[in-house]
Amino acid sequence: MYLEPGSLRMLALGFSAGLPLLLVLGTLSFRLREAGIDRTTIGYLSWVGLAYAFKWCWAPLVDRMPLPVLTRVLGRRRSWLLVSQLAIAAGLLGMAQADPRAGLDVLVLCALVVAFASATQDIALDAFRIESAGTDRQAALAATYQTGYRLAMIWAGAGVLWVAARHEVADLAGYQQQAWQAAYWAMAASMTVGVVTVLTVREPVRAALPPARGAADWLRQVLVEPFADFLRRHRWHAVLLLALIAVYRISDVVMGIMANPFYVDMGYTKDEVAAVSKVFGVIMTLAGAFVGGVLSMRFGVMRILMLGAVTSALSNLLFAWLGSHGHDVRALVLVVSADNLAGGIASAAFIAYLSSLTNVRYSATQYALFSSMMLLAPKWLAGFSGAFVDAWGYTPFFVGTALLGLPVLLLVALASRVRIATDGGR
Repeated sequence: MYLEPGSLRMLALGFSAGLPLLLVLGTLSFRLREAGIDRTTIGYLSWVGLAYAFKWCWAPLVDRMPLPVLTRVLGRRRSWLLVSQLAIAAGLLGMAQADPRAGLDVLVLCALVVAFASATQDIALDAFRIESAGTDRQAALAATYQTGYRLAMIWAGAGVLWVAARHEVADLAGYQQQAWQAAYWAMAASMTVGVVTVLTVREPVRAALPPARGAADWLRQVLVEPFADFLRRHRWHAVLLLALIAVYRISDVVMGIMANPFYVDMGYTKDEVAAVSKVFGVIMTLAGAFVGGVLSMRFGVMRILMLGAVTSALSNLLFAWLGSHGHDVRALVLVVSADNLAGGIASAAFIAYLSSLTNVRYSATQYALFSSMMLLAPKWLAGFSGAFVDAWGYTPFFVGTALLGLPVLLLVALASRVRIATDGGR
């Protein structure tokens, strides 16, 4: 099933979706810390990622509004994908030129462009994935999508450090702008993977929607009906489902903002972080994504959701343990491997779960609502992570992020007792 054309397409499109995220969050935090920016400021700048949490606001437009000329040529999903991918590449080029030591205004503005364009790409791509196959194939598509996504995150995390290290002047210490400039140029060029894929795939067949009778009816169909449909189908259970969605990834998201500043402060070099993430991170992420997809199809999504929640919280405790070891590359290998394995399992199961809740008639809007809620509270809380570390240190921070996962276990247990409508209106 992983070698089917639909799965391979999602591998490439998942790469395009995963590339921008770290470049405006985790990798950017490494770059800023190396440039001497304090951790509190780095934490607050992570709120750039809130663009992903509010994408439901413009998801109805992506779901229903055609783009001039492009939609007629490519179709609605592909046209939005192409425009967003080109905007991401342009924003990354702007980030390449900006020097954080001279001021953060231009860098933050370009990062916002990348974040908003990336969120728009996510809206169109999630709809493309859901509309491309039936429910029986969503777990497989989710697994290959997640694999491509994680490969891109490793390229945007480890690869960008490797490229920057290769362009450093050997006898110069500290931050080197030309090295980071070359690295972000390489990342912008990597968006061609998504562009080429969009230009060569077919537009999925969309479910027929009733024609709107006037502007008021169109606004009702676009803005109100996708949310009303979810509430009608799940009734009071909707509160439980939305609560689970809102906090499921909170441990990972809050911890992730401080991971790269932690590596810098622990004395790990760009090459060390890149090598560990590239080799062991890739292997364990691939294993986690594929295992998560297979186990979800074999044993059910809810059981694997619980497994992912447990392992994600426990992996944060390993970072607290790593902090007591000083500069220890072998310990870094162990921690990064475990963290990527847990993240791959949890993400594959969670994507399949969100897809099962979605009505194909409103796929872009409903999935954007779910994935936005997944990030809103964690991203807001993560903005204070730098201030917490400055006040209390890394070990209490990592332990605290693990404890944030405890309410998730209760919500998964409660949600597993609820009979979820998995047909999504198909």
